[in-house]
Amino acid sequence: MSSKLLRGTFILTLGTIISKILGVFYVIPFDAIIGGSGPEALYQFGYVPYNIFISISTAGVPLAVAKYVAKYNALEEYAVSRKLFRSSMYLMIVTGIAGFLVMYVFAPYFTDLAMAGKQEAQVFSKADVTVVIRAVSFALIIIPVMSLIRGFFQGHQSMGPSAVSQVVEQVVRILFMLIGAYVILHILHGSIVSAISAATFAAFVGGMASLFVLIWYWFKRKPHLDRLLEQDKGTMHVSIPTLYKEIILSALPFVFVGIANSLYQMVDQLTVKRGMEAVGLGKMWQTQLGMLNFQSHKLVIIPVSLATAFSMTLVPMITEAFAKRERDMLVRSVDQTLQVLLFITVPAALGMSLLAKPIFAIFYNTDNAVSVSVLMHYAPVAILFSLYSVTAAIMQGINEQRWTILSLLVGLLLKLSLNIPLIKMFGILGAVYATAIGYTASILISFIVIKLFAAYPYRTVIRRTILILIFNAVMLAVTGAVYKGLTLVLSPSSRWQALLIVTICAAAGAVVYAYLGLKSKLADKLFGVRIQRVKARLHMR
Repeated sequence: MSSKLLRGTFILTLGTIISKILGVFYVIPFDAIIGGSGPEALYQFGYVPYNIFISISTAGVPLAVAKYVAKYNALEEYAVSRKLFRSSMYLMIVTGIAGFLVMYVFAPYFTDLAMAGKQEAQVFSKADVTVVIRAVSFALIIIPVMSLIRGFFQGHQSMGPSAVSQVVEQVVRILFMLIGAYVILHILHGSIVSAISAATFAAFVGGMASLFVLIWYWFKRKPHLDRLLEQDKGTMHVSIPTLYKEIILSALPFVFVGIANSLYQMVDQLTVKRGMEAVGLGKMWQTQLGMLNFQSHKLVIIPVSLATAFSMTLVPMITEAFAKRERDMLVRSVDQTLQVLLFITVPAALGMSLLAKPIFAIFYNTDNAVSVSVLMHYAPVAILFSLYSVTAAIMQGINEQRWTILSLLVGLLLKLSLNIPLIKMFGILGAVYATAIGYTASILISFIVIKLFAAYPYRTVIRRTILILIFNAVMLAVTGAVYKGLTLVLSPSSRWQALLIVTICAAAGAVVYAYLGLKSKLADKLFGVRIQRVKARLHMR
């Protein structure tokens, strides 16, 4: 992997992982403040449509800008890059305000879609959900502009501003969320709906903080960016309509990739109720939906953070290689990225599945059998989430983004078709199985497209994947044995004892997995010189 890709990926991955870790650990105090999966389902009712709207409002423009800024920079047409950025900024301001107005005004209609059916089977009323959706809609005013500035920096292979702004956004959002919810519920003795509304409004506050950070970076980096303008070749004169055409054609697939997970969750919101009512479980649909789409999803998304960082870094890098017709560099980058992704994501997801009970006890102080079962089955799906993000990014980079839309639509169609039948058969786990089937179909289509249009050889990846799976089998066997032994003297249902169990098991699994990776030289091939230095310190050959 090129040093630029590895460095950029590391910086953005670090920022994303810190952001995701913060986004997971806040659920411990948040769960204690608001009290369980019922209120968390209300929180998620607001966030799922918000995530869809934010992707539509940005229309994939930030990542498209990153892609085309990288392209024009590679051609030394820096003035075109700056022109693209300025015109996109106006577009983001308009679409952000429009998205806010639509989401705020039509919030009651979105509520009706999600909560159609018997009112007696619902913990919260439609009016409650409408208030929460409107509270989160204010973030749409800020986030598109903020995301565009991140995309501009990423197009210049500068990942630091995105990483720092992500962390600042998350810290400020979480602090406002926790303090706001606590003050409303425990000091002002307000309603749970008001507390959840404050928690969702925190997205706006976090977005403002992130925007201030990015503006600071802009003024700090502007002298360097202006020097690039002085080196502009000036051989290309691209009109605003042409730029918009490029952005829109490239951005549309980014929209679908960005909202893929939210669309799957929206399908659950629209169908879980009907599926569970059909088998006589209608009274618990909101609670179990909260277990799936909030509690478990917050944990499962941790391994996916690496894929997110990779995909954001990949697009400009692959576009640059594609624009320069450097096929060897393109294949090498894709090859290395897929392998590193699997090497890290697979053990994280499978380990989470194995330790689902103590992990759930740590975060939610409960060992509810349904909750644990959901996490156990849902955790491996993180591998599919990761592969989807990265393969979609690869298709963007090789200008085959039209297939991204097809792959997502096929996956969503399967999810829609199978969700209710599988929920009737397996309860809430049916929704997990339908998601896995949908994502698998999308990934298979992506693999075929990459093979056909990039002539990408999968032989090495297949061989290394088999080796990674063997290593994971050994790691899981050892970790499982350690876990069984620890449960003889410690309770996985107690938060602090569960924390000790997870820490010891994770350490044992990491040592075994790292040893196998180092001894087999697989880690050397994936991470290069850095790992060789580690092996030298450990006196390993």
